Amino acid sequence: MNRYDARIIAETISNEELQAMFDRAKNGIKDWTQTSHINRGITKGVAWNVLAKDFDVNKKYPDIAKRNMVREFGEYLPGTRKLRKPPKPDIPPQHQEPIFK
Repeated sequence: MNRYDARIIAETISNEELQAMFDRAKNGIKDWTQTSHINRGITKGVAWNVLAKDFDVNKKYPDIAKRNMVREFGEYLPGTRKLRKPPKPDIPPQHQEPIFK
């Protein structure tokens, strides 16, 4: 998920929805050694330990933390929370044959 989408979702997401996202991610991620989206120097396993290991539904989290949580594990959000982008029109690219002199 990109930063902009994560920011928009993080402004309105509840802790219960974040917990549901983490539960789905815990069961859905098969390779915890993949590179993290939020920091290319760590793996998804390290990101999980930083962001989700001690997640408490009753605690208030700063927006930047929620943004990073959504950015890293947002693909496991329920379908109703994902931003829907309009489909891009299928326009063929402009082409000209090269002119060689």
